[in-house]
Amino acid sequence: MEGVSVCSTTAFHSLPLFVSLSLQDQHGARSQRSQEADKPHRRKGEKTYSCDECGKDFTRAEHLKRHQIIHSGVKPYSCELCGKSFTLAKSLKTHQLIHSGVKANSCDLCGKSFTWAKSLKTHQVIHSGVKIYTFKPYSCDLCGKSFTQAGNLKTHQLIHSGVKAYRCNLCGKSFTQAGDLKTHKLIHSGVKPYSCELCGKSFTQAGNLKTHQLIHSGFKAYNCDLCGKSFTLAQSLKKHQVIHSGVRPYSCELCGKSFTQAGHLKTHQFIHSGVRAYSCDLCGKSFTQAGNLKTHQLIHSGFKAYNCDLCGKSFTLAQSLKTHQLIHSGFKPYSCDLCGKSFTLAGHLKTHQLIHSGFKAYNCDLCGKSFTLAQSLKKHQVIHSGVKPYSCYLCGKSFTQAGDLKTHQLIHSGFKAYNCDLCGKSFTLAGHLKTHQLIHSGFKAYNCDLCGKSFTLAQSLKKHQVIHSGVKNNFHSVS
Repeated sequence: MEGVSVCSTTAFHSLPLFVSLSLQDQHGARSQRSQEADKPHRRKGEKTYSCDECGKDFTRAEHLKRHQIIHSGVKPYSCELCGKSFTLAKSLKTHQLIHSGVKANSCDLCGKSFTWAKSLKTHQVIHSGVKIYTFKPYSCDLCGKSFTQAGNLKTHQLIHSGVKAYRCNLCGKSFTQAGDLKTHKLIHSGVKPYSCELCGKSFTQAGNLKTHQLIHSGFKAYNCDLCGKSFTLAQSLKKHQVIHSGVRPYSCELCGKSFTQAGHLKTHQFIHSGVRAYSCDLCGKSFTQAGNLKTHQLIHSGFKAYNCDLCGKSFTLAQSLKTHQLIHSGFKPYSCDLCGKSFTLAGHLKTHQLIHSGFKAYNCDLCGKSFTLAQSLKKHQVIHSGVKPYSCYLCGKSFTQAGDLKTHQLIHSGFKAYNCDLCGKSFTLAGHLKTHQLIHSGFKAYNCDLCGKSFTLAQSLKKHQVIHSGVKNNFHSVS
């Protein structure tokens, strides 16, 4: 062990007591003598008082009585700031130091500060290089997890029993322990007294804040052996590894979709409920989850911190940038079985496949035109509004959509990158080239019901049908 001479008596006395004991334990099996040393010191013949619940011994009856209050579950001392309850008044006072923000115990080696002296001592072990061994004699027969006290083991075993006797009267969620229910109720209170100094995010519990602060450290010590992805927390790695297993034990009863985690299934089920309780104050758009609303609100902020190194395009979300970068890779693993068209994302393929279904559930109330996608209907309805906010600065032509303006501006560039292999004609857009190539194919799928004349393009048929209508175009020659 580096930096520690385990054979030196002086070295043991220079470290905190619990570290010295841990070093002794690492050198050999824990003897009966050392186990007795852990018990409260008593003179020969002195009576001991044992707790029937967890087996802990006390030299005084009043100490045992005070201890037994813990097992009763009664916690009369509550924190006014966060609602957390305690069995003893001194425990409440110790807890309230967290809210004070005062951290008087600083580490001489790294400068890190702590609220309590015992937290500082625990921290200093990191610098000593000593790995602490904690004796946990009580093990769970079902999962193997070990505990220092029998009472903790009993509490843990309630998880395996599946019994959740404590129910939240606000949302109906059930819990195994009363303490977990109290912690959960803080969510409904809306009180979040623990704030991150770096980003301002607030939390209901101090533990959640500590976990969050690890993100800012940037340190990711847990690596996936299969794909190399790194994580800040061990639990995040465990969740990730389920993906590689291919096991999806959580299935939706309504649509059959399966998930690797129960939380993902619950999130998915909100879609079927149709309830969208979180609405955007700026545009009125509603969401099933508060997190989705927060993500959406970033769009209105206009702040786009994530830039593409290849094309310079900016994005509000890091995930949007990652999705965009797949376009530059040119990799399109998702192909349509009907027409062979390939896509970068599975979601884009699913959207495309709706076109082949021929099902158009979204109808325009003004003209009756039908659309496969709701977003296509929304884009179409802008035409009826007559509003064309996107104008070309070169010719003044206006458009209802920004995408149409961009397409139009390519005409002014004069750049025609798409050439016909048969006749050499060039086009600004790939779509125009495809339309042109239909002429060479000789295939005329659009027939006139009145005269039988055939056309390559649907728009050509429409123009032709005007002749049969008897409507004369408002054209006149200039003499």
